[in-house]
Amino acid sequence: MAIGQGAGRRRTSRGRAPEPPDPDGHDAQADPPADPASVARTICLNMLTTRARSRAELADALARKDVPDDVAGRVLDRLAAAKLVDDAAFAEQWVSSRHRHQGLGKRALAGELHRKGVERETATTAIDEISRDDEQARARALVDRRLPSLARFDDAVAARRLVGMLARKGYDAGVAYTVVREALAQRSPTAAPEGEDGAGSLDDLLAGAEPDADDR
Repeated sequence: MAIGQGAGRRRTSRGRAPEPPDPDGHDAQADPPADPASVARTICLNMLTTRARSRAELADALARKDVPDDVAGRVLDRLAAAKLVDDAAFAEQWVSSRHRHQGLGKRALAGELHRKGVERETATTAIDEISRDDEQARARALVDRRLPSLARFDDAVAARRLVGMLARKGYDAGVAYTVVREALAQRSPTAAPEGEDGAGSLDDLLAGAEPDADDR
């Protein structure tokens, strides 16, 4: 009889009805709401695992997740104190990488940092680490890579397309003209020499070199 009663008790346990809902309307088994600071910290750390981020990038991401501004500010301050968020270091890394791998000039880099929310003074400090010689060398590498595809064009067309490419990459006119002038002077001439058939000097060609539509 005791065994049967025990079995009955076990069946009752397995078939027990669910607990009644909380009188206040809350599910007794639901997880408690997540701490906003913990949510914000997790979002930031996940983003920082892929690459360095500016403070503004992280703040924008937290705002999109509806993290309260005061909570976001405290979390970002803690990350900054731990050197996990550092706009100066971010700007330096960004400039170095984008200049080396994408061949971007100073103007383009300044625009990108501005869109990342980096303050102008911080961005300028990072960009100024690129010397004039370094910028010209990177621009020349871009021109040398493009020049073979322009072999069938005369100097006027080649100059326009090369200057247009460098302008699109964010190089100022002084760097672009210097680099293109040197590159075209070293290739086999395809245009008439100065004075023949009304052809002008290389400087004249560059003075009127506007980016072609293909390079804008």
